[in-house]
Amino acid sequence: MGWSKPEMVTAEDALVGSSEPMVVRGVHASLGTALVGPFPEGMEIAYLALGCFWGAERIFYEQAGVFTTAVGYQGGFTPHPSYEQVCTGRTGHTEAVMVVFDPSIVSYAELISLTFESHDPTQGYRQGNDVGTQYRSAIYTTSDEQLRVAIAGAQAFQAQLTQAGLGTITTEIRPATPFFYAEEYHQQYLVKVPNGYCGLGGTGLSCPVGLFASH
Repeated sequence: MGWSKPEMVTAEDALVGSSEPMVVRGVHASLGTALVGPFPEGMEIAYLALGCFWGAERIFYEQAGVFTTAVGYQGGFTPHPSYEQVCTGRTGHTEAVMVVFDPSIVSYAELISLTFESHDPTQGYRQGNDVGTQYRSAIYTTSDEQLRVAIAGAQAFQAQLTQAGLGTITTEIRPATPFFYAEEYHQQYLVKVPNGYCGLGGTGLSCPVGLFASH
């Protein structure tokens, strides 16, 4: 059987989903902080997708200045989907990480650099051996300033990729759509299962945050 390229589902063909949100209890398994808001005053939120969210989440909760993280589904059509539904490719969502951070310690631009450096943003509807629209690279922004920084970061990293003879960034960058929490067992999965699967791999290039953060 031949390999078929994944295709994005349309809103008309997307699964119906649920009217009930996913119940997420407890605290962050690594940081000991709340997974659900309201969050402390002064915190900002970034929504970032770079392949399987197990490994992606670990990248961010190990970053200084991050208050909490949670994994979920975003960018598609189906409200409050299950993991099984997302895996069909018929929700339109990608596996995303919500990163709540203190901008006085770590900037949004630094998180964007970390995002680009931690995966290969040129792979379209896949990341490594993980194939499907749910593994696409995405940055969902919460303000005009975040959108500006994300686009500038992509342009700066594209210059690095081009110089290295690599491909074109396919990262989806647009204003954030609703973030739907994933099931509890997915939250901080690699804390609970230290030898669990992580399929992320970067290009080996650095994203020069200083070239775009202040422009």
